[in-house]
Amino acid sequence: VVELVESGGTSVQSGGSLRLSCISSGYTYRGHAMGWFRQAPGKEREGVAFITYDGSTTYADAVKGRFAIQKDSAKNALYLQMNTLQPTDTAMYYCAADACWRFTRWWPSGFSNDAYWGQGTQVTVSA
Repeated sequence: VVELVESGGTSVQSGGSLRLSCISSGYTYRGHAMGWFRQAPGKEREGVAFITYDGSTTYADAVKGRFAIQKDSAKNALYLQMNTLQPTDTAMYYCAADACWRFTRWWPSGFSNDAYWGQGTQVTVSA
């Protein structure tokens, strides 16, 4: 059974920083990509950043230069370092995993029936 568990979401003031974590278990596909997505109230889920099995990273324009995605394969962990947070970053943040060749086809859409998804962690940024 594949499980992705996010943590690290909380409330923070504008300009602050947070680090989200996603711990995976049961996922052993080597040619994979993992990413972070977010869904704000009343909006569709959207891609934030993803990293491939060989370490290549891709970011949404809205977070370039502020967010950094990292992985620690030894710990089955995926991280999202978020700096200079803005109220527009307020959302539920999800991590997802899928085969790399398939992930890059549906990115940056936040919809995939093939990917594995976590339950999300809430980030709230106040002005």
